[in-house]
Amino acid sequence: MRKLHDEGFFNIITKSFDELDLRMQDQVSAFFSQDQPEYVFLAAAKVGGIKANADAPAEFLYDNLLIECNVIHSAYLFGVKKLLFLGSSCIYPRDCPQPIEEAYLLTSSLEKTNEGYALAKIAGIKLCEFYNKQYGTNFISCMPTNLYGPHDRFDLQTSHVMPALIQKFCEAKAENKESVTIWGSGKPKREFLHVDDLADAVLFLMENYEDNETINVGYGEDLSIGDLAHLIQDSVGYEGKLNFDTSMPDGTPRKLLNSNKIRALGWEPKISLKQGIKETIQWYTQES
Repeated sequence: MRKLHDEGFFNIITKSFDELDLRMQDQVSAFFSQDQPEYVFLAAAKVGGIKANADAPAEFLYDNLLIECNVIHSAYLFGVKKLLFLGSSCIYPRDCPQPIEEAYLLTSSLEKTNEGYALAKIAGIKLCEFYNKQYGTNFISCMPTNLYGPHDRFDLQTSHVMPALIQKFCEAKAENKESVTIWGSGKPKREFLHVDDLADAVLFLMENYEDNETINVGYGEDLSIGDLAHLIQDSVGYEGKLNFDTSMPDGTPRKLLNSNKIRALGWEPKISLKQGIKETIQWYTQES
């Protein structure tokens, strides 16, 4: 929304969850019939970290299937000019060659801790592909890597690793805690992209990409969860100890996207990880 406004787009149609439940086909159909959107950015989804995915796999599969089926089908029925579907890097096999190319999709088994979410996102990608083939629609899919930034969900039970660590370290500093416990061994490696860079990429793709194949959007570098924890610790200014709880799952060993395809089109990320983490911490402390 911030990116669209900055670029001069103001005829933007949005609905809150209270106004429109995308899981309900009749509500989605009525929305498209009444508001007639021309371009759709499908970012809505039920999302969460390892614990949330493990606790509610049926919800992650069911809710996300309904959201994407209803929106994509209505976009076709009501003549949307172009739709962009946001997937996730977790769609790729657990033990993928690194960095992960788009062609690796469906070549091996998924990571069990987020299988429900991944299956739903894969179905959304295929819906876009098949509607294009059968009905001549212009629906594209992009796969972002792990995201972070302002307006993220900062909740230790349901959030992803970056906001969870920021919240833990900020609270530990404020409460003078002797240590912070981090789930897992700290060894898995992850790639992180600032949400403003993704917004820039999404608008770029909406204006410049029409291929029926999915396209990765990543930062281009990764780091271990342990190194990420130390980076956030330094940015927060917390001086206590770090404890890694190896009884908690690590998830996929590594997820680094090959983003050569979008870079070849002329897009590059602009926000460094260190700068982005610092700005996100500042936003969180102001809001909390």
